[in-house]
Amino acid sequence: MSAEPLLSVENLTASIATRREVVEAVRGISFDIAKGEAVGFVGESGCGKSVTARAIMRLAAEGTRVRLGGAIRFKGRDLLGLSEAQMRDVRGPQIAMVFQDPMSSLNPVMTVGSQIDDMLMRHKGLGRRAARTRTVELLASVGIPDPARRADDHPHQFSGGQRQRIMIAIAISCDPELLIADEPTTALDVTVQAQILRLLMALREERGMSLMLITHDFGVVAGMVEKVNVMYRGEIVEAGSVDALFGAPQHDYTRALLAAVPRLDRAGGLG
Repeated sequence: MSAEPLLSVENLTASIATRREVVEAVRGISFDIAKGEAVGFVGESGCGKSVTARAIMRLAAEGTRVRLGGAIRFKGRDLLGLSEAQMRDVRGPQIAMVFQDPMSSLNPVMTVGSQIDDMLMRHKGLGRRAARTRTVELLASVGIPDPARRADDHPHQFSGGQRQRIMIAIAISCDPELLIADEPTTALDVTVQAQILRLLMALREERGMSLMLITHDFGVVAGMVEKVNVMYRGEIVEAGSVDALFGAPQHDYTRALLAAVPRLDRAGGLG
């Protein structure tokens, strides 16, 4: 008998109400993520990937109202049935998320160290001094140089890649079992992208976390995950192992995404 998945999403729907219309952003998707497993979600912008991630966290984008249906079970507990107070105890200690744009997620008037300190004091029960010691350790673990000094700096004093590392430090601070990374390399140059992806892989192996990686780029998931879900217009149109989808894609949309990935083994180099 197989073990119960860490996360099980069944027939999830998400309708977003804006001032002008109601959009059915996610339409009846189902998937599982096992303990310690890395699963990718691939598709173009607007296909429902980020809405799915936010649904799991029970977060709505600013200025919108989201109506969710179906079931989102984490360790057998349906998150859609929890109160907001109960969800606050899930976010961070159990499921954490790295967002696309760290500048919009980090508080610009607080030092980065105090933002991590607050997470540790709230969810881990640490005193201020112990929290700061742990904060410095976390910043060091994600590759921030001179972490004891830089903890007292504000977000604008860091580069884009460093801000994303800080977001990762915040996300892992409470030892979550599932980390959701929503386009974690957006707007970063290629070298920094590779560094961030290597960091996520290393942290996942070190901590035994499950990883839900959201991207529009099949090239990103190739060496990062075991399974891939391809999303198109709010639905999962194809799902399977990385090897299966790269080796024999079944859906036209999957084939189109793969055709857009630059290949060095084709005539003409990247063409």
